[in-house]
Amino acid sequence: MHALAGLYLVTPNWDDTDKLIKVTEQALLGGASLVQYRHKFATPALRLQQARRLLELCRSHNTPLIINDHWDLCMELGADGIHVGGTDMTVAKVRAIVGKDKIVGASCYGDLSLVRAAQRAGASYIALGGFYPSAVKEYPVTTPLDMVARVSTEISLPNVVIGGMTIQNAQPLVERGANMVAAISSIYLAPYPRTAAENFVRLFAPS
Repeated sequence: MHALAGLYLVTPNWDDTDKLIKVTEQALLGGASLVQYRHKFATPALRLQQARRLLELCRSHNTPLIINDHWDLCMELGADGIHVGGTDMTVAKVRAIVGKDKIVGASCYGDLSLVRAAQRAGASYIALGGFYPSAVKEYPVTTPLDMVARVSTEISLPNVVIGGMTIQNAQPLVERGANMVAAISSIYLAPYPRTAAENFVRLFAPS
């Protein structure tokens, strides 16, 4: 089982598959621990094409590929896991479909009751946030930084923090117990994606 820790890479809504693969590979070379394929506007054909190529890339780097929302695509490709948002199918239903060996992540925002429910339902990790304004994802920025410390003391599951993550604003969350930091723009729009990934990974290095 892969360790759920470090840089959690989330893909942008890019239709250019070659560009997507090229930048993702740079981030993997920089030490990204997981990749989530997320494209909210892709056609089914494009989604299948991109996810298939990402899975091939992730396999070559021994890195798990998580599919956002589409459990059927996850099962069709044999991807490593699925991420469930707040308006998607429940964690319990997804776990029943994909089985015990897949990674199942759950968006819990800043809601401790959702965190507890996700753990009971068999989630592998929980996502907290948004903590900061995001250039990509639309959600209320309502999660206090100390939610990470609170969750870390109460819940045994690894957590990933989301929402406008940069090196600077991710650091206080890692210090409070964040196991993973999710990044989209800070990697995919960086002039040097590999270096950007390395800088995120460095946040988790023992001091």
